[in-house]
Amino acid sequence: MKNNRSLAILVSALLALAFSAASATAQTASPAAPAASAAKAPGKRVNPVEQRIATLHAQLKITAEQSGPWNAFAQTIRDNAKAMEGAFHARAKELPAMTAEESMESYARIAQLHADNMRRLAESFAKLYAVLSPSQKQIADGLFRGPHARRRR
Repeated sequence: MKNNRSLAILVSALLALAFSAASATAQTASPAAPAASAAKAPGKRVNPVEQRIATLHAQLKITAEQSGPWNAFAQTIRDNAKAMEGAFHARAKELPAMTAEESMESYARIAQLHADNMRRLAESFAKLYAVLSPSQKQIADGLFRGPHARRRR
């Protein structure tokens, strides 16, 4: 149970790092809103990946015409999260028997996986960004700069 909680926290942290998004803003009605509602339903476990996808969909105000690139981007997020989850599960399972050298190598593989995932995510996002309106691009620019951008001068 603790392992699942740690994994959920880790996936959330990785997504936060990957997106460097500012605090979530109020969601507007969108086709992704049901996913967010389902994630909050009583008795259901909150899926941080689906929750983040729904939040981004609402924040970026994705239109029906943009659904193709959006769906590809959202699937990349899901695939990346699944790959990282598998890598972290495998590492956690093997870690008690690893030597220090094996542990370092295992961590290096995870870091490489993260880099590869970020490359795929950037490529997928570039296709989405290309079809965003100027106002949507402005929103995306603010979201992906993160909260620290204003402090740098």
